[in-house]
Amino acid sequence: MIKSELVQRMVRANPHLYQRDVENIVNTIVDEITAALADGNRVELRGFGAFSVKNRPARVGRNPRTGTTVKVDEKAVPFFKSGKEMRERLNKDKKR
Repeated sequence: MIKSELVQRMVRANPHLYQRDVENIVNTIVDEITAALADGNRVELRGFGAFSVKNRPARVGRNPRTGTTVKVDEKAVPFFKSGKEMRERLNKDKKR
């Protein structure tokens, strides 16, 4: 699902809200999560999961096309860990 599909589902589920308001809400939530991660903070949404930033150290990689070695700089990457409630809901049909 992409952001515009999420907005459309939320508009259908909340007919009393205008689409532009729902778009603003979704954009604000995404922007706040992004800003918190950029500041080095962790964002936890109970029952859903937690967003955090992990640092990947510098390393030597390979160009897959030519096979030559390339220096890959250290970088920060976003990381998401699903919450217990979400994992249980996703796996409820798989329990024996």
